[in-house]
Amino acid sequence: MKLTTQSNKPFDTHPEYNGLAVCVDVTAPKTVQTDYGPKEQFRFVFETTQLRDDGKPYLVWSRGFNTTLGEKSALRAFLKQWFGRDLTAAEQQEFDTDTLIGRTAQIVIVHNEGRNGETYANIGLIRPDKSGAGLKPSGKYIRVKDRQDKDASYNRVSQPASQDTQPADDWRFTKVHVGKHQGLELCELDQAAVCGLYENWLPIAKALAKPLKADRDLMAAVEKAAAEFGLTKPAAPESDDIAY
Repeated sequence: MKLTTQSNKPFDTHPEYNGLAVCVDVTAPKTVQTDYGPKEQFRFVFETTQLRDDGKPYLVWSRGFNTTLGEKSALRAFLKQWFGRDLTAAEQQEFDTDTLIGRTAQIVIVHNEGRNGETYANIGLIRPDKSGAGLKPSGKYIRVKDRQDKDASYNRVSQPASQDTQPADDWRFTKVHVGKHQGLELCELDQAAVCGLYENWLPIAKALAKPLKADRDLMAAVEKAAAEFGLTKPAAPESDDIAY
Protein backbone atom coordinates (compact mmCIF):
# COMPACT_ATOMS: atom_id res chain seq x y z
CA MET A 1 0.00 0.00 0.00
CA LYS A 2 1.22 3.45 -0.86
CA LEU A 3 2.29 5.89 1.84
CA THR A 4 2.28 9.66 1.51
CA THR A 5 3.10 12.67 3.68
CA GLN A 6 -0.26 14.17 2.74
CA SER A 7 -3.19 13.85 5.11
CA ASN A 8 -5.32 11.83 2.68
CA LYS A 9 -3.44 8.52 2.63
CA PRO A 10 -4.25 6.36 -0.40
CA PHE A 11 -4.53 3.23 1.73
CA ASP A 12 -4.90 2.70 5.45
CA THR A 13 -1.48 1.11 5.80
CA HIS A 14 -0.78 -0.64 9.08
CA PRO A 15 1.97 1.20 10.99
CA GLU A 16 5.07 -0.75 11.92
CA TYR A 17 4.08 -2.83 14.92
CA ASN A 18 5.17 -5.39 17.50
CA GLY A 19 2.37 -6.89 19.54
CA LEU A 20 -0.74 -9.05 19.72
CA ALA A 21 -2.87 -10.02 16.74
CA VAL A 22 -5.82 -12.31 16.15
CA CYS A 23 -6.64 -14.17 12.97
CA VAL A 24 -10.00 -13.04 11.58
CA ASP A 25 -9.99 -14.63 8.13
CA VAL A 26 -8.48 -17.28 5.91
CA THR A 27 -9.32 -16.35 2.34
CA ALA A 28 -10.44 -18.91 -0.21
CA PRO A 29 -7.68 -20.15 -2.56
CA LYS A 30 -7.41 -18.30 -5.85
CA THR A 31 -5.28 -18.90 -8.90
CA VAL A 32 -2.49 -16.32 -9.13
CA GLN A 33 0.46 -15.98 -11.48
CA THR A 34 3.81 -16.63 -9.80
CA ASP A 35 7.41 -16.96 -10.99
CA TYR A 36 6.69 -20.70 -11.17
CA GLY A 37 3.46 -20.41 -13.13
CA PRO A 38 -0.17 -20.30 -11.90
CA LYS A 39 -0.66 -21.42 -8.29
CA GLU A 40 -3.60 -21.73 -5.93
CA GLN A 41 -2.91 -19.34 -3.06
CA PHE A 42 -4.70 -17.98 0.01
CA ARG A 43 -3.93 -15.45 2.75
CA PHE A 44 -4.42 -15.03 6.48
CA VAL A 45 -5.96 -11.79 7.74
CA PHE A 46 -5.13 -10.49 11.21
CA GLU A 47 -6.55 -7.74 13.41
CA THR A 48 -4.16 -6.03 15.81
CA THR A 49 -4.56 -3.82 18.87
CA GLN A 50 -3.61 -0.77 16.78
CA LEU A 51 -6.70 1.34 16.05
CA ARG A 52 -7.38 3.39 12.94
CA ASP A 53 -8.78 6.91 13.04
CA ASP A 54 -12.32 5.51 12.73
CA GLY A 55 -11.82 3.35 15.83
CA LYS A 56 -11.63 0.03 13.95
CA PRO A 57 -8.62 -2.24 14.43
CA TYR A 58 -6.00 -2.20 11.72
CA LEU A 59 -5.82 -5.26 9.49
CA VAL A 60 -2.76 -6.89 7.99
CA TRP A 61 -2.68 -9.59 5.31
CA SER A 62 -0.11 -12.34 5.21
CA ARG A 63 1.80 -13.18 2.07
CA GLY A 64 0.07 -15.58 -0.31
CA PHE A 65 0.54 -19.26 0.54
CA ASN A 66 0.28 -22.25 -1.78
CA THR A 67 -2.20 -24.87 -0.62
CA THR A 68 0.41 -27.40 0.42
CA LEU A 69 1.79 -28.55 3.77
CA GLY A 70 4.98 -30.03 2.36
CA GLU A 71 7.97 -30.02 4.69
CA LYS A 72 9.70 -27.25 2.74
CA SER A 73 6.58 -25.21 1.99
CA ALA A 74 6.29 -21.58 3.08
CA LEU A 75 2.95 -22.36 4.76
CA ARG A 76 4.50 -25.11 6.88
CA ALA A 77 7.28 -22.74 8.00
CA PHE A 78 4.76 -19.98 8.82
CA LEU A 79 2.60 -22.33 10.90
CA LYS A 80 5.67 -23.69 12.67
CA GLN A 81 6.64 -20.17 13.74
CA TRP A 82 3.06 -19.36 14.72
CA PHE A 83 2.56 -22.53 16.78
CA GLY A 84 6.09 -22.63 18.18
CA ARG A 85 6.30 -26.25 17.00
CA ASP A 86 6.00 -28.34 13.87
CA LEU A 87 2.68 -29.86 12.85
CA THR A 88 1.81 -33.22 14.31
CA ALA A 89 1.38 -36.25 12.09
CA ALA A 90 -2.40 -35.96 12.45
CA GLU A 91 -2.33 -32.27 11.50
CA GLN A 92 -0.19 -33.02 8.46
CA GLN A 93 -2.66 -35.68 7.39
CA GLU A 94 -5.61 -33.28 7.45
CA PHE A 95 -5.47 -29.61 8.41
CA ASP A 96 -8.46 -27.27 8.46
CA THR A 97 -7.25 -23.67 8.14
CA ASP A 98 -10.61 -22.34 9.39
CA THR A 99 -9.68 -23.61 12.86
CA LEU A 100 -7.08 -20.82 12.96
CA ILE A 101 -9.72 -18.08 12.96
CA GLY A 102 -9.75 -16.60 16.46
CA ARG A 103 -6.23 -17.85 17.22
CA THR A 104 -3.90 -15.18 18.57
CA ALA A 105 -0.24 -14.54 17.82
CA GLN A 106 2.58 -12.16 18.55
CA ILE A 107 3.51 -10.50 15.26
CA VAL A 108 5.99 -7.94 14.00
CA ILE A 109 4.82 -5.78 11.11
CA VAL A 110 7.48 -4.14 8.98
CA HIS A 111 7.35 -1.77 6.03
CA ASN A 112 8.94 -2.83 2.74
CA GLU A 113 9.19 -0.94 -0.52
CA GLY A 114 8.04 -2.75 -3.63
CA ARG A 115 9.49 -2.58 -7.11
CA ASN A 116 6.84 -0.04 -8.07
CA GLY A 117 7.99 2.35 -5.32
CA GLU A 118 4.97 1.68 -3.08
CA THR A 119 5.43 0.85 0.59
CA TYR A 120 3.77 -2.25 2.00
CA ALA A 121 3.00 -3.44 5.53
CA ASN A 122 4.13 -7.06 5.83
CA ILE A 123 4.28 -9.63 8.62
CA GLY A 124 7.99 -9.87 9.27
CA LEU A 125 7.74 -12.30 12.19
CA ILE A 126 5.06 -14.38 13.87
CA ARG A 127 5.33 -16.20 17.19
CA PRO A 128 2.96 -17.99 19.60
CA ASP A 129 0.98 -15.75 21.94
CA LYS A 130 2.34 -16.45 25.41
CA SER A 131 1.14 -13.20 26.95
CA GLY A 132 -1.97 -14.62 28.54
CA ALA A 133 -3.71 -11.32 27.77
CA GLY A 134 -5.83 -12.75 24.97
CA LEU A 135 -7.31 -10.83 22.06
CA LYS A 136 -10.80 -11.36 20.66
CA PRO A 137 -11.87 -10.41 17.13
CA SER A 138 -13.64 -7.05 17.17
CA GLY A 139 -16.54 -8.34 15.10
CA LYS A 140 -16.19 -5.38 12.74
CA TYR A 141 -14.47 -7.42 10.05
CA ILE A 142 -16.60 -9.45 7.63
CA ARG A 143 -14.95 -12.51 6.14
CA VAL A 144 -14.35 -12.35 2.40
CA LYS A 145 -16.45 -15.46 1.75
CA ASP A 146 -19.35 -13.97 3.72
CA ARG A 147 -19.17 -10.76 1.71
CA GLN A 148 -19.18 -12.76 -1.52
CA ASP A 149 -22.08 -14.94 -0.35
CA LYS A 150 -24.05 -11.82 0.57
CA ASP A 151 -23.32 -10.15 -2.76
CA ALA A 152 -24.21 -13.31 -4.70
CA SER A 153 -27.49 -13.71 -2.80
CA TYR A 154 -28.38 -10.06 -3.41
CA ASN A 155 -27.78 -10.35 -7.13
CA ARG A 156 -29.69 -13.61 -7.46
CA VAL A 157 -32.71 -11.93 -5.91
CA SER A 158 -32.39 -8.75 -7.94
CA GLN A 159 -31.97 -10.51 -11.31
CA PRO A 160 -34.67 -12.36 -13.26
CA ALA A 161 -35.16 -15.98 -12.21
CA SER A 162 -33.61 -17.24 -15.46
CA GLN A 163 -30.27 -15.61 -14.65
CA ASP A 164 -28.34 -17.77 -12.22
CA THR A 165 -24.92 -16.24 -12.77
CA GLN A 166 -23.36 -13.01 -11.65
CA PRO A 167 -23.58 -10.21 -14.26
CA ALA A 168 -20.26 -9.83 -16.04
CA ASP A 169 -20.20 -6.08 -15.45
CA ASP A 170 -20.73 -6.26 -11.67
CA TRP A 171 -17.99 -4.09 -10.11
CA ARG A 172 -17.62 -6.44 -7.16
CA PHE A 173 -15.91 -9.11 -9.25
CA THR A 174 -13.47 -6.85 -11.10
CA LYS A 175 -9.88 -7.78 -10.33
CA VAL A 176 -7.45 -5.21 -9.01
CA HIS A 177 -4.16 -5.17 -10.95
CA VAL A 178 -2.38 -2.38 -9.10
CA GLY A 179 -0.92 -1.80 -5.63
CA LYS A 180 -1.10 -3.91 -2.49
CA HIS A 181 -4.33 -5.65 -3.45
CA GLN A 182 -3.20 -6.83 -6.86
CA GLY A 183 -4.96 -10.07 -7.81
CA LEU A 184 -7.93 -9.53 -5.46
CA GLU A 185 -11.48 -8.72 -6.49
CA LEU A 186 -12.95 -5.38 -5.43
CA CYS A 187 -15.44 -7.14 -3.15
CA GLU A 188 -12.46 -8.42 -1.12
CA LEU A 189 -11.32 -4.87 -0.28
CA ASP A 190 -12.59 -2.83 2.63
CA GLN A 191 -14.10 0.60 2.03
CA ALA A 192 -10.87 2.39 2.94
CA ALA A 193 -9.00 0.54 0.19
CA VAL A 194 -11.71 1.30 -2.37
CA CYS A 195 -11.62 4.95 -1.28
CA GLY A 196 -7.85 4.94 -1.82
CA LEU A 197 -8.25 3.66 -5.37
CA TYR A 198 -10.97 6.22 -6.08
CA GLU A 199 -9.14 9.23 -4.69
CA ASN A 200 -5.58 8.42 -5.71
CA TRP A 201 -5.33 5.84 -8.47
CA LEU A 202 -8.41 6.78 -10.51
CA PRO A 203 -7.31 10.36 -11.40
CA ILE A 204 -3.91 9.05 -12.55
CA ALA A 205 -5.52 6.28 -14.59
CA LYS A 206 -7.92 8.72 -16.25
CA ALA A 207 -4.98 10.85 -17.33
CA LEU A 208 -3.41 7.95 -19.25
CA ALA A 209 -3.32 8.58 -22.99
CA LYS A 210 -3.95 4.93 -23.88
CA PRO A 211 -5.17 2.98 -20.83
CA LEU A 212 -5.11 -0.79 -21.06
CA LYS A 213 -8.34 -2.79 -20.97
CA ALA A 214 -7.57 -3.80 -17.37
CA ASP A 215 -7.25 -0.10 -16.51
CA ARG A 216 -10.54 0.76 -18.22
CA ASP A 217 -12.37 -2.10 -16.51
CA LEU A 218 -11.01 -1.17 -13.09
CA MET A 219 -11.74 2.54 -13.60
CA ALA A 220 -15.38 1.77 -14.38
CA ALA A 221 -15.65 -0.64 -11.45
CA VAL A 222 -14.07 1.80 -8.97
CA GLU A 223 -16.49 4.53 -10.06
CA LYS A 224 -19.45 2.18 -9.52
CA ALA A 225 -18.12 1.10 -6.14
CA ALA A 226 -17.52 4.71 -5.09
CA ALA A 227 -21.05 5.66 -6.06
CA GLU A 228 -22.48 2.74 -4.06
CA PHE A 229 -20.35 3.64 -1.03
CA GLY A 230 -21.35 7.30 -1.28
CA LEU A 231 -17.79 8.44 -1.96
CA THR A 232 -18.62 10.50 -5.03
CA LYS A 233 -19.29 14.20 -4.71
CA PRO A 234 -22.59 15.52 -6.04
CA ALA A 235 -22.28 17.56 -9.20
CA ALA A 236 -22.34 21.31 -8.71
CA PRO A 237 -25.70 22.85 -9.66
CA GLU A 238 -25.74 24.59 -12.99
CA SER A 239 -25.72 28.35 -12.81
CA ASP A 240 -28.51 30.42 -14.34
CA ASP A 241 -26.04 33.21 -15.03
CA ILE A 242 -25.11 33.56 -18.67
CA ALA A 243 -21.86 35.28 -19.48
CA TYR A 244 -22.12 37.90 -22.18
